[in-house]
Amino acid sequence: MDSFLLLMTLVSIVIVVLGVSWFKWHAFISLLVASLFLALVSGLSLDKIVAAYETGVGGVLGHLIGILALGTILGKMMADSGAGMQIAEYFIRVFGVNKLPWAMMLSGFIIGIPIFFEVGILILLPLVISIHKSSKQNILLIALPCIAGLSIVHGLVPPHPGALAAISIYKANLGKVLLYSLIIAIPALIIAGPLFAMWINKRVIPQGEPELIRISNKAKSLPGTGISFFIILLPVLLMILSAIAPYLKLTAGITKFLIFIGSPIIALLISVFVAYYFLGMRRGMNKEAVKKLTEECLMPVGSIALIIGAGGGFKQILIESGVGDTIARMAENLSLSPLVLAFLIAGLIRIATGSATVALTTAAGIVSPVVAGMTDVNLELLVIATGAGSLMFSHVNDAGFWMVKEYLGLSVPETFKTWTVLETILSFVAFGGALLINMLL
Repeated sequence: MDSFLLLMTLVSIVIVVLGVSWFKWHAFISLLVASLFLALVSGLSLDKIVAAYETGVGGVLGHLIGILALGTILGKMMADSGAGMQIAEYFIRVFGVNKLPWAMMLSGFIIGIPIFFEVGILILLPLVISIHKSSKQNILLIALPCIAGLSIVHGLVPPHPGALAAISIYKANLGKVLLYSLIIAIPALIIAGPLFAMWINKRVIPQGEPELIRISNKAKSLPGTGISFFIILLPVLLMILSAIAPYLKLTAGITKFLIFIGSPIIALLISVFVAYYFLGMRRGMNKEAVKKLTEECLMPVGSIALIIGAGGGFKQILIESGVGDTIARMAENLSLSPLVLAFLIAGLIRIATGSATVALTTAAGIVSPVVAGMTDVNLELLVIATGAGSLMFSHVNDAGFWMVKEYLGLSVPETFKTWTVLETILSFVAFGGALLINMLL
């Protein structure tokens, strides 16, 4: 029975892949069909299927939907005001032309913290392309460190949706995950970013030119460097303050207040209003323009929310059908570390579905029953190991693969040699970091 259940789980993942790649279904439809298939073949009673699916969707989206919307709005404000450009240009002034890979790495890392990977690409690639055209350097030397910075925070660092979903499923401590993820992300980013870029740019010379992005200055003038940094870092600073508040020996009321404003949705809401004022109204944007910008942001959130919710529903069906228990028994027999198990499962789902967020959410759902009865598992490092697995081997079923290819003007083989390798380096170095800290602790 166990082998049949695992086989059907594999078939359900194949359904997701074929649905997205062959039938051209939206990922939400593919995940929903795969969930229903697995529920039926595993013998889940008809009256429990819909309830289980709705529980999974609600459990993941209950606290994520607001964060998705607010993160998108903040990213749009950073892009349209020129604040994202200002941060990148500041790093270039400080580092100089010869150290551009390091400057772009920091730009991608800082800008990627509060915003989605795709939004970060749209903020930074116009700058990457303009530097490429003026400096005549290989575009990979400038772009790859920047993209690595965006990618590593997207996969590991809260408040990104995948990390937050895994934190919720594993019941891990958000503050500790944030601390560990930043420590682990830095060496992974250095190796996969500037060091890899300096190595690969001598071996891959792109034949095409980036044509999709046109350099345009929406903002008449860039906001100040100080306020740009303040707004992009504000949600992270509030979350860090929330994490350390219980240890500051403050009054109970102040501690509760700091924990409240440091919760991801409140931290992002505060940051959005600060951005509305300093990047919008104070610089000439009227109320109607702010409203229009917000509405433009919320349209794409629907698709992201559906995919994340469907991933949560698939996860719940996996749990209800007993797949989690089956894998738990196998893991006990194989004596696999939960960190290794989470990394491998997330990696397999990432390769299969092309979505880091789906891989993170689904893998966390499979592994959470395994660790439910264990007392010696570091749940925070488990979140990071799962996130690391969700980054590996991006290929043609990943939207990020095609974004990087098209925006940088690369061919498919060039994208495999650069972007796919970069993502896999990030994955394995971050996983190694999680294992090392787990050994030390």
